[in-house]
Amino acid sequence: MDFKSKLRDPSYFRVCYLIVLFFTNLSFIQIPAYILLVPMFIWGVKLVVFKIRKQECLYSMRFAFWLIAFMGLNVITMFINLTYGIFYTFLMLLHASICFFIFYGIHTETDINPKAELYKVCKFIIYATTIAAIIGFTLMMFHVKFEIGWKNIFLIKFIIFENRFTGVYMNPNMLGFISVVSIVCCHIVNKHDFLVQAKKPRISRIWTALCLSGNVFSLMLCDSNASFVLFVCYVIFTIVFYFFSKPARMSKKQILLKSVALLFAVIYIVGAAYLSRLVTQKTFSSLISPGAASSEEALENQEEITFEHANSNIDSGRMKLVKESIGLFKMSPFFGIGSGNIIYFSQKYLSGVLEFNYHHHDLHNGYLTILVSTGIIGFLLFAVFGFRFGKHTVSNLFKRQKADSQDILPCLFAFCCAYLVYSLFEKALLFDISFMVMWFWYMIGMTSVYLNKYEPMESRYYNSEKHRIPKHML
Repeated sequence: MDFKSKLRDPSYFRVCYLIVLFFTNLSFIQIPAYILLVPMFIWGVKLVVFKIRKQECLYSMRFAFWLIAFMGLNVITMFINLTYGIFYTFLMLLHASICFFIFYGIHTETDINPKAELYKVCKFIIYATTIAAIIGFTLMMFHVKFEIGWKNIFLIKFIIFENRFTGVYMNPNMLGFISVVSIVCCHIVNKHDFLVQAKKPRISRIWTALCLSGNVFSLMLCDSNASFVLFVCYVIFTIVFYFFSKPARMSKKQILLKSVALLFAVIYIVGAAYLSRLVTQKTFSSLISPGAASSEEALENQEEITFEHANSNIDSGRMKLVKESIGLFKMSPFFGIGSGNIIYFSQKYLSGVLEFNYHHHDLHNGYLTILVSTGIIGFLLFAVFGFRFGKHTVSNLFKRQKADSQDILPCLFAFCCAYLVYSLFEKALLFDISFMVMWFWYMIGMTSVYLNKYEPMESRYYNSEKHRIPKHML
């Protein structure tokens, strides 16, 4: 494939884009990765235009009507609320188009093998996170610390950040999220049917074992509650698939018994996961405690690390953001204020809780961010798309236990459901150019490939005056 062909290849772009976004979370590599992200973003926007104009992907995209309507409303909102935040709002509109047409729109591309593409991405994440974990734990055991800051804003701070393990990543929360993603990737590449369809070999068991152990320990020590919830929910939704597949063949008594068994399983999983995290934190804390130092000077200079969140407030300030979001929502309940005006309106009209710094540049809740940014109308349009997509995915998934048990659709289903819970606590649903958001839409796109497999598109249309709308667009 020549260079020009690669520039028009959405599959090649997705792999490169995810890799660059991954590197934006690593210390020292973050700044050059963000610089490289600029031309990558422009490349993605050009691909969106190419897919819409040349390949006419809109007519072959499932439920595209709701996404187009959602983007159209964002344009209206942008012009209703003209402030200096219009640039950021427009940037998020372009970002959303990449999410919708390049990542979710994988199922419109008939000339690629999406399983081979996913295998390539998973393989990179498994290798990269394993190496990062080894470096991080090695530096921690040797008590290596490094900090660079400017005006009370940290730029680089590892290996410990606010009493939490952050490894070589920029933030403990991102370490937690990427650790969960890596664990999911290990689950995916060990599915037999997936490997057959991707036409790829199984990844070395040694690499898989190192990846799982390193990322599980990283997840426990970073003390990211949201990522911990993401991991636990992934396990729970995976079990739900095996409990309730083929519900038509179950009697009411069987459904009741399985529901009770699932409840006890959930309680056990949550309790075991929490206890495991507590034990892991205590164990590693004792290993690197001042008592393990080799000199009295080291004992005096070294602080005790417990790997527990330094902020004892369990909501980490999120309730303040929720209260402020209510005031922002009241300003424009139907059309929203635009994602670029959240900070500006907060400082100008409200208490100014939202400050423009690393932590507070949105509402730390994916649903609230969409509601405040696009209003009730935009939120409903987005919700209809999600409901339609989810309904078709679930109806196909639970009919095919035998067909899917060795394939990756249960993994995709479990991760997407867990991520929807995760979005209650993080800026992780749409309006953020980050690895977490793009990974979610990548998983949604891979799930859409299975909808094409199980529900072949038919030439059925809704006639509206002189226009014909394919039924799968709705």
